Amino acid sequence: MKARPETLLAQVLGHVDETTGALAPPVHLSTTFERDPDRDYPRGYSYSRSSSPAWSLLERLLAELEGGAEALVLGSGMAAATLPFMALPPGSHVVTQATMYWGVRSWLADQDRRGAIRVSMADHPDDIPGLIRPDETRLVWIESPANPTFRCTDIAATAACAHAAGARLVVDSTVATPLLTRPIEHGADLVMHSGTKYLNGHGDVLAGVLVTAREDGFWAELVRLRAMQGAVLGPFEAWLMLRGMRTLHLRVRQCSQNALALARHFENHPRLRSVLYPGLTSAPDHEVARRQMQGGFGGMLSIRLAGGESEARKVAARVRVFKRATSLGGVESLIEHRASIEGEGTPVPPDLLRLSVGIEHIDDLVGDLEAAIDGQARARVGSGR
Repeated sequence: MKARPETLLAQVLGHVDETTGALAPPVHLSTTFERDPDRDYPRGYSYSRSSSPAWSLLERLLAELEGGAEALVLGSGMAAATLPFMALPPGSHVVTQATMYWGVRSWLADQDRRGAIRVSMADHPDDIPGLIRPDETRLVWIESPANPTFRCTDIAATAACAHAAGARLVVDSTVATPLLTRPIEHGADLVMHSGTKYLNGHGDVLAGVLVTAREDGFWAELVRLRAMQGAVLGPFEAWLMLRGMRTLHLRVRQCSQNALALARHFENHPRLRSVLYPGLTSAPDHEVARRQMQGGFGGMLSIRLAGGESEARKVAARVRVFKRATSLGGVESLIEHRASIEGEGTPVPPDLLRLSVGIEHIDDLVGDLEAAIDGQARARVGSGR
């Protein structure tokens, strides 16, 4: 019987150290490995810029979780996100969403200005197929749910359009995690994660992940580029990420439950313009999310303040349980005024606050946000007041 994701995570694929019997995976620090007298590397490792036991177990776990053939871990989410574009021929045409992680969007815009690639950005998920050019578009990149509006794109339909035109589909599934959505099952060719977020889950590792549906020439080029650029994950960071992933199923479940409870509680709040969360039946892409996301709708949501940007900034300043910080997917709840963080040219509405919902008690999260929206500032957690 094939083990379920919860078991694979908790037992790290059933890992037991062959030498010592240790259940906890070791930290492999070596950067170089011994050749045999015939100059071969029968153990599979030569130099840690190309492969290492420090992250081979982590990569096998990630590939298994996503239902993919192989996985690569890299030194950051941006390293993982940009690598597929770097593997394309110069001047290739790609299609992406306009609403997506600002770092990737900014990088793509810069590459377009330099002529390295030609980028078409869709304002709405339904507009993506119309931008794909048969025999010209090389790659389609979607993010579902998309940060920070958390719109969901139909992966299967987009994959069909991309493949019909001879393009690959890459899905940034950072928000969903492999526990809620497995894009390869819906037709994606590659899946990307910022491992910094839910996969590690404790805010102490920068990491990126790519998982491929199949081993082909394009994947071989990604493997080569990672080694050539040295965009690898350090051994201790790989160990920390692997340790964090052992509780991924527990964290994602609690974050998703808390986020859904918050979204439902504040959905009709008189001082909010809207709550953006794919788990709400009122969400424009709820049916798409329901088909693609199993076991929950994720721990991310956004709220838009009826009082506009000024009120949004005030609410962010009043919270005490939520922490004002960039990032997402950790055990603690975060809040951020995204438009001011992203700066000029952002498509994010100025009245929007992005919430990364953690594993705290739901009553504390509801009470904190209610007080902030109602114009009150409570004492900080643990202040004794």
